[in-house]
Amino acid sequence: MTSYKVLDVNDDLPIRTKGAVHSGKVRSVYWLTDEDSARLIKEKNYKVPQGTELAIMVISDRISAFDCIWQGENGLNGVPGKGIALNSVASHWFKLFDKAGLAGNHIVDIPHPYVWIVRKASTVKVEAIARQYITGSMWRDYSKGVRSFCGIDLPQGLTANQKLENVLITPSTKGIIEGVADIPPVDDVNITRANITDNLDVFNFKSAEDVTKYEKLLVEGFTLISEELAKLDQIFVDTKFEFGYVEDLDGNQQLIYIDEVGTPDSSRIWDGAAYRDGKIIENSKEGFRQLLISTVPESDVLLNKDRMDEREQLAKDFILPESVMLEVSSTYVGIASKIIGKEIVIPEDPRQEVINILDTDYGLIVK
Repeated sequence: MTSYKVLDVNDDLPIRTKGAVHSGKVRSVYWLTDEDSARLIKEKNYKVPQGTELAIMVISDRISAFDCIWQGENGLNGVPGKGIALNSVASHWFKLFDKAGLAGNHIVDIPHPYVWIVRKASTVKVEAIARQYITGSMWRDYSKGVRSFCGIDLPQGLTANQKLENVLITPSTKGIIEGVADIPPVDDVNITRANITDNLDVFNFKSAEDVTKYEKLLVEGFTLISEELAKLDQIFVDTKFEFGYVEDLDGNQQLIYIDEVGTPDSSRIWDGAAYRDGKIIENSKEGFRQLLISTVPESDVLLNKDRMDEREQLAKDFILPESVMLEVSSTYVGIASKIIGKEIVIPEDPRQEVINILDTDYGLIVK
């Protein structure tokens, strides 16, 4: 067995909840009872309306790529320090967004580096994607002759990994959108601005003005992170934000940032010195994706959505060497330490630390 303790299972903590735990690929969400939500809002003086539903959001060290979870040998079913790296980076950007007067976010408290206490938001069903370089799937399509992306026309003559003149907004669907003629009912489909403005209710926008607002917040957030990363000689290539609505203390609906922002999971980050030298060094999950593409027996299984059953089976059977998981750990922990300006410390036993804090400081553990 490996000597590392990772938080690979995060949906079985003894937290008192209302209803089932919602477990995603990386995070698990524990909705608190109405009594516990009300008690914590009062005890901790959270700046949210009474009656707001709160949840404990626990991040794991699992690594997903190509819509599958991947495992390492010796029981290392996660990347050491990955969860803490992602939470630390997102929290850092959220603080800078607040300072710059951008929209708020869903976090009301951070009890432990693996844990956020978040407030319930009504989610906008758009993956808000911004990009300033032509790479990845966009470059693959462009090189095959495609020139229109999400309703935006690109000029001829672009080269791989080239910087684009402006930040492009290239949204896709969050979840399955049904009943809209030109949007197929599958997850993660590229859409245009007109698709959104013509179907505000379907995408859960309150008004056309809020579509403009999400675009503004996306570009402002992208620009802020890009400028901060440039100080570290890192390039912010592209990213995905998510948005939702909450009620403020005066009862008004506010559009806020939710999920995570500017992390190595939700963004591509390149090393600046290497890029100037004509090379790409990935300081984000993209490096892991490329590693998988080059090491699995048949890369088309990863790239072809029609082979999802085979892909899921591959992810179950394909065990990565421990050295690869530790290399990925170095990427995540390294870039996160750079961004937050201090060394990320990997906990000895993250699971027990989380339980202890939620018990002693928050009274949420079932005995």
